[in-house]
Parts: sequence; structure tokens; C-alpha cells
Amino acid sequence: MTAKKNISTRDGEEAFSCASPIDHLTQSQLDRLMDAFREWNRSAVTEYIRKVRGRYWLAFLMLRFTGARIGEILSIDDSAHIDFDRNEIMIVRRKVARIIPVPAGVILRVCRYRAEFPVMQGKVFVLDQGNFRREFYRRAEEAEIPRELSHPHILRHTRAVEMLQAGVPLTAVQEVLGHSLSSTTAMYLQCTQKTLKEILNDKGLL
Repeated sequence: MTAKKNISTRDGEEAFSCASPIDHLTQSQLDRLMDAFREWNRSAVTEYIRKVRGRYWLAFLMLRFTGARIGEILSIDDSAHIDFDRNEIMIVRRKVARIIPVPAGVILRVCRYRAEFPVMQGKVFVLDQGNFRREFYRRAEEAEIPRELSHPHILRHTRAVEMLQAGVPLTAVQEVLGHSLSSTTAMYLQCTQKTLKEILNDKGLL
């Protein structure tokens, strides 16, 4: 039997409690990380710094709302892989494409960035992965995220758990994540399923 694993955060929350090795951020941690990236982007004082930081901010938002891998995000061609009318992102991995809907606000930010820096069109997400990881670690430290959770892939796990907790069908989550096997996606269910006692309590049967 696999033992349950618990990671405590500085604010007393548990990052997860399930019989699986899948870590993810709590809502509070996710909010703090979003705020750290947003403030870092807003604090840019020159046009050049705005151009640089804006790309990292957009890459972060894509990671946050697509559940894609960092390599997939940094391979997005904003001139070919974004449907600006339908608010959809095409992720291409090993010559297989999947379409992921994202919030309209994310697409709007991409549009605004391209309008401000037209020279960047077609290469908004062409970032060095090592540099992105270093900035991610810095923002995570500012947000007081535990070191073991301070990596870009944590957003993939977090988005998967978030979707399942919201009631998105397992097959749809599998499609978003690009898993070839449903059993891979099903691992996340262990982080979302309530115990029998919790279910009975919710139903007023205890």
C-alpha cells in the first residue's frame, strides 16, 4: 500500500494529500506566484525591460492555463499557433497537435504585447529554457513557495488537479495534457477524490 504524502506550506496549507507522487500548488500558493510574476512584469521601468519581461510573463500565463510542458510553451509560434478569435492555443509535440482553449484575457495580453512590440511577432515565446527556469525560481522564492515545488512543471500538475476538482471529465483532461494513456491522467484523480466519510458528510448522511 502506498503511503499518503503531505507537504506543509508556510501558511499552514497542505500542497496535497494523496497516495500518489504528484505535487501541486494550493490555490493560495498559485495566487502568490501569479502576483509575483505580475508585479515583476509591471515594475519594468524601460521599454527594453518591458519587452523582455513581457515575454516571460506571457510564457508563465501559458503554462498556468494550458497545463502544457515548458518545452511545448517555448515552441509556440504566436503567428501560427494561436487562434486569436477562438482563444485557442495549438500545442505541437512530436508532430501531433492538440488544441487548448485558454481565457480570453491571456490572448488579449498576447495581442497587446505584439501591438507594443511588433518586431517580436512570431517569436514572442522563443525563450531560453534555462533563463526561464531561473526567473521562475526567483518569482517562486518571492512568493514563498517551497523549493521542491518551485519548478515550471508544477503548473502542469496544478492545472490538471484544478480541472479535475472542477469536474472536467478525465478524458478531456487527458486531451488537454496530451497524455496518450488515460491511466497516466488518472493518477491525478488520487489528489481530488474525497474519502467516503467526506462524501457522507457532504450528503448529510453522518
